Amino acid sequence: MASADGVGSLGAEQNHLRVPVTDHGAWTTAMNNLGIVPVGISGQQLVSDSLCIQRFDTGLGLIAPINPMMAGISLVPPPPVPPDMPVIKEIIHCKSCTLFPQNPNLPPPSTRERPPGCKTVFVGGLPENATEEIIREVFDQCGEITAVRKSKKNFCHIRFSEEFMVDKAIYLSGYRMRIGSSTDKKDSGRIHVDFAQARDDLYEWECKQRLLAREERHRRKIHEDRLRPPSPPPIVHYSEHEAALLAERLKDDHKFSEATAVLFTWIDRGEVNRRTANHFYSMIQSANSHVRRLMSEKAQHEEEMERAKEAFKNALLSILTQFEQITAVFTASTRQKAWDHFSKAQRKNIDIWRKQCEELRNAHSEEIMGIRREEEMEMSDDESDENPCKKICTEENGVCDQTQASLKEENDSLRWQLDAYRNEVDLLRKEQSKVGRADDDHTHSQTHTHGPEAQIQLLQQSMHSMQQQLLSLQEKLTSKEAELEQAREEHRYLEGEVLSLRDKVNGDAAAVEGTNGELHEKGMNGCVPSLYVSRERRSEAIMRGGVASEKEAVLLGIISTFLHVHPFGANLEYLWSYIQRLDSKVSAADLERLMVRLPSMFRQELSGVGATLEKRWKFCGFDSLGSA
Repeated sequence: MASADGVGSLGAEQNHLRVPVTDHGAWTTAMNNLGIVPVGISGQQLVSDSLCIQRFDTGLGLIAPINPMMAGISLVPPPPVPPDMPVIKEIIHCKSCTLFPQNPNLPPPSTRERPPGCKTVFVGGLPENATEEIIREVFDQCGEITAVRKSKKNFCHIRFSEEFMVDKAIYLSGYRMRIGSSTDKKDSGRIHVDFAQARDDLYEWECKQRLLAREERHRRKIHEDRLRPPSPPPIVHYSEHEAALLAERLKDDHKFSEATAVLFTWIDRGEVNRRTANHFYSMIQSANSHVRRLMSEKAQHEEEMERAKEAFKNALLSILTQFEQITAVFTASTRQKAWDHFSKAQRKNIDIWRKQCEELRNAHSEEIMGIRREEEMEMSDDESDENPCKKICTEENGVCDQTQASLKEENDSLRWQLDAYRNEVDLLRKEQSKVGRADDDHTHSQTHTHGPEAQIQLLQQSMHSMQQQLLSLQEKLTSKEAELEQAREEHRYLEGEVLSLRDKVNGDAAAVEGTNGELHEKGMNGCVPSLYVSRERRSEAIMRGGVASEKEAVLLGIISTFLHVHPFGANLEYLWSYIQRLDSKVSAADLERLMVRLPSMFRQELSGVGATLEKRWKFCGFDSLGSA
């Protein structure tokens, strides 16, 4: 028995436990679980090699036990155990006691729910004679023990240094402990190991969770800071020097965006006052001058988009032409004189290719037709009233619109200059009044000098020149307004001509469709438009084509009643706010178009001077009746 380690250990265990050698079943299972090849007295193996070879690697020369408490568990990992296979526990020998496993056919011991961060176990069912040294001797194999709290009764609490050691201790639940070789009842007991809820474990776990949460927040903050865009540079405070620099930057196209941001911030901060109003007005005027540049850029981009659309359409047309050519090749190859010379497989391939090509061609042609339909819809939106009258008057209306737009721009620029000069005149007047008061104080105290008199004279001269410029600008403004009114009269006259021609063309179409010869003759006689009609016939044509629906007739009555009770007239916003209460769908542009179409009933006049200048509409229907 001393020739082999396995046999020697077997003999020692037999002498220590006094178990007969003939009972090989329990010893075979225990030795196999320990990873030792069990042999009999004669040196023969008690189990087959297939069971032992999984737990013993002869190449390494190491024993890989199943017991997780043994030191060799980390050297060679055990093979995976099937879930339905019951775990067969082994006998554990210690220096002062022995642990016997329970019957494997019995259910495993139950445990409570594992508390978070559990490092403490409850051990119950200990023998009455078990001491703290024996308990440490048994559970030292599970890991480092930090504290053992033993009760006077048969239980204790053991706290380990790490959480995974608790799982090793739970493995010992259900074992029967026997101290030495005694058979006394006080020296044996079935131990029960379970999770224990300790405040120290919970506190350490909470501290660890808080630490992890802080690390996660710090990591997330670093990630967000890395992804956050850089902060914009701070806006400088207002000063005359910075305002001059900003005025130069506003004129530069590349620095315009940054300059407008600074200008907006200054205005929002409340930097505008009586002293700085002129500086801000000039900067706002510079910003407004970029509108034309932006509109020209927009027109340039629209032209580029139109060119790209045209190139795309031409490319699609060329692709469609090539598809048609390929389809023609397939059609020629499927004719009888060429088709008979191909084999069956070649005919099949040619037929498949022809079908695929036709499907692609049809899809491509549908795409081109969709592009054409979109272009037609855009053209119909741009030219909704496509009739002969519109074709006749397109050039005249275009010229009138251009002249009217140029006159409006000149009028607006003159008005802005007039406002600027008025502001300067007000400032000069205030300075003159201040200097006059200071002069009175000096004369009263008899400390009068010649400096204020010269300054007063200079201010009076500059004020006189400013007043002259103001008068000249007012004259220019009145002349431009007269030209604008004349252009509007011409525009109204052309609209009346368009309406009369539209009525005549509609009458011609009705005459062609009708079967009555008299209507046909009247329509044919009225087909030629008369461009040189008298003022009375022109107004009749305007009135005849002015009201196109019942809604316009109702609006006409409401507007006439409203303006009749306002003898001094009313502006368009006031009239529109009144009609909005009756019909919210009516816009101010609709009202203005309706009143412009009827010059014999409504007249527009300018009232006020300078900044208070406004346009008012008056009802003049009774004037035309009185003159008639």
